[in-house]
Amino acid sequence: MKHSKLTALIFIALFLGVIVGHFAPDFAVKMKPFAEIFLRMVKMIIAPLLFATLVVGIAGHGDAKSLGKIGLKTIIYFEIVTTLALIIGLTMGNIFQPGVGFVSGTSAHAVQMQEAGLMAATHAHTSIGAMVTDIFPTSIVDAMAKGNLLQIVVFSIFFALAICAVGKKAQPVLDILNSVSQIMFKFTEYVMYFAPLGIFGAIASTIGANGLGILKNYAKVIGALYFALAVFVLLVLIIACKIVKISFRNLLRALQEPALLAFTTASSEAAFPKAMDIMERFGVPKNIVGFVMPTGYTFNLDGSTLYLAMAVLFSSQIVGIHLDLNQQVVIMLALMLTSKGVAGVPRVSLIVLAGTLASFNIPILGVAILLGIDQILDMGRTTVNLVGNCVATVVIARWEKVFDYNKMNEFVRISKEESIGADIAKFRKEHEHNIEIKEG
Repeated sequence: MKHSKLTALIFIALFLGVIVGHFAPDFAVKMKPFAEIFLRMVKMIIAPLLFATLVVGIAGHGDAKSLGKIGLKTIIYFEIVTTLALIIGLTMGNIFQPGVGFVSGTSAHAVQMQEAGLMAATHAHTSIGAMVTDIFPTSIVDAMAKGNLLQIVVFSIFFALAICAVGKKAQPVLDILNSVSQIMFKFTEYVMYFAPLGIFGAIASTIGANGLGILKNYAKVIGALYFALAVFVLLVLIIACKIVKISFRNLLRALQEPALLAFTTASSEAAFPKAMDIMERFGVPKNIVGFVMPTGYTFNLDGSTLYLAMAVLFSSQIVGIHLDLNQQVVIMLALMLTSKGVAGVPRVSLIVLAGTLASFNIPILGVAILLGIDQILDMGRTTVNLVGNCVATVVIARWEKVFDYNKMNEFVRISKEESIGADIAKFRKEHEHNIEIKEG
């Protein structure tokens, strides 16, 4: 399916989902299985794709010194950008204070919210030590079965380093994994055929269950987060692209399909494979994409990191707890660790939030309140996660002086031609229709 055609179908599915959810809520709620089936299909791709691409991305360098340099640059970039995301999130939380005066409007649902909050808290990490220990898998099979991406990343890194150490004798294994990654990308293409149906089910069921009125009740929270995300994009991502002399506009145009998938499904998993394919076509070498994207998928989730900072402040504000500057700095340092375990899966940020709140003795009522609008919040932060990781691959490729401008220009040219072609086809159809009306 062509890029432009799938994008059009996704937009149609999004529009129909809102319409059906608003005017036929009972029917819309029953559409949720379509979304669940689509996300299940996506989830079955992630583990083998992540393992294969990360191993090939690391071991494919063949030069341990080069790999070390790229890895160091990548980690430094991730830490700088995620720290900036935390700072922006805390700043906007202090400016907008979305939690002040919020509790009075939630008394009718207090019991339900408390139950939801307690449920989320039971899944939180008990300590930093436990969280660090959990990074290392007891079994890669178990890690893949549970979808523990951090454990998969750790295993993949050690596996790739072992391949590098063995040398030529391990080349057949590397070739097989390279083939597996290609197969999984083709597999992903087939799964994407079901994206419009899945997106329709997700949007329709969300609007049908909560109604459009939910946006009014949480307008301040939603507005504050989306404004903060916009500030992050303007002050960090766009500037990063300018520094390495890459057009952010062209990059965003190239990412319109995976970005739309990320926004509508609130899952980075849905857009991750497609985004990797596009970044290769955009001019980033395969080995850079194969290393930076999977690693960033776990360590560089800018939108989720920013959201967690704001959510901690929100949770403290709704119960009247004032956090001074020193306390906020300590929380920021803690989030620099806990946010690294946030996978690109819907609702997982709430689990990390509950654990962070518990660590600082802040009541978790905020988790329960945010559950009601988490789908809407997740849509924005997930999109920023995706775009942020794509910017990271471009930055690292430029730092390594391996970015292919010719491929980028060709990709942009083809995209424009497809868009123009679609417009011409639409004009012709309208013109023929008008002629038929006149002749009739």
